[in-house]
Amino acid sequence: MAKKPKKRNVNNCKQTYRNTARDRLHAFWQVFQKEDEVLVIINADPDALATALAVKKLLRYRVKSVTITHPNEIRRLNNQGMVHRLKIPLIRLKDVKVDNYSKKVMVDSQPDHLPSFEKIKIHAIIDHHPVSGDWDAEFVDIRPEYGATSSMAVEYLRAASMKPSVALATALFYGIKVDTQNFEQKSVLADGISFRYLFNIANRDLVRKFELTDLRRSELKYFNIALAALKYSKGRYYTHVGRVRSPDVLVIVADFLNHVGEIDWVFVSGIHGEKLVVIFRCDGYRKSAGKLANRIFGSLGSAGGHKGAARAEVPLKKMNLGDREFTSDSLKRFIMRHI
Repeated sequence: MAKKPKKRNVNNCKQTYRNTARDRLHAFWQVFQKEDEVLVIINADPDALATALAVKKLLRYRVKSVTITHPNEIRRLNNQGMVHRLKIPLIRLKDVKVDNYSKKVMVDSQPDHLPSFEKIKIHAIIDHHPVSGDWDAEFVDIRPEYGATSSMAVEYLRAASMKPSVALATALFYGIKVDTQNFEQKSVLADGISFRYLFNIANRDLVRKFELTDLRRSELKYFNIALAALKYSKGRYYTHVGRVRSPDVLVIVADFLNHVGEIDWVFVSGIHGEKLVVIFRCDGYRKSAGKLANRIFGSLGSAGGHKGAARAEVPLKKMNLGDREFTSDSLKRFIMRHI
C-alpha cells in the first residue's frame, strides 16, 4: 500500500502521474477517515456529475457520508435529463454549510474556476483541465492530457475492483462522449480504453436520449419562424429568428439547416437580451467559420470559433439599427460584405 502522501501542491503533482492507478487510488483513499463527512464540489455538467458519482462510490464504505453540491443552475435540457433519469442526488452550494463537512473533494474543476470555490479548503482535486494554480491540497491528480475526468474516474474504479452500476456507467460513458465531443476533440488512448470498458455496461439508448433532449416543446415555434424567414443564395442559408428565450435554440436550428446536402454555409441569428447572436456553420473544408465570424463581428463584440462552427455576440446598440428591425435580409447583407 502506498505511503500516506504529504501535502502537495500542483508543482509536484506530476509525481502522481508516474504512479500506477492503484497507487493513485490508495493515495486518494488515505486522505479520508471513517468518521469523515465528505462534500464533493462540482460545476455541474455531464463530466463533473459522472465523476462525482464515481467518487461517491469509491468512498461509500470508507467515510460516514458523501454529498454532491454545485453552485450553478442546471439549465441545459440534456443535463437536466441526465440528473432526472439517473436520479443523481444534488444539493445547491448556497444551501450547504460547507464547514459542517470535514473533507472537501473537487472534481472536474479547480479552486479558482469560480468565485464561490475560492474560499473553500479543498482536500483532494481530480481534474483534466490545464493546471491553473498552486493548490495546497492533500491529494492532487490533474491530467490535462486527458479528454475527460470521467476517464480518470474509470481508472480509479477499476483499480478498486469496483464494477460500476448501469447508472454510473451510463453517466461516465456520457461524460466522456460530451467532453471529447465523440473523440473529435483532444483525447488520449486512456480515454478510449475507459470508453470501451463502459461500452457494454452503459445504457446507450439512454445516452442517445440525453443527447437528443435539447429542445423544449415551447421552442418548436422557432423552427416555423426560421423556415418562414429562410433566405437562400449561392449555397448559403440565412435566417433571423427574432427574440429567443435562449441562444441554444439558434444552435439547434443552425445544426438542423446544416444537414441539407447542397448547403455550404448556414447563418442563423436571433436576439437574446440586448445582444444580437449569430451562429455560423460550414463544412470546415477550405473554410473557417471562426475566422469569418471574427472578421465580420470581431470589432463589434465577441466572435470566434472553430473551422466548422462559430458564434458572435454583438450589443444591439453597436449595430446602428435605429428604428429598423433586424431581418434575414439584414443578416444576408451584413455577411455578404465580408464573405
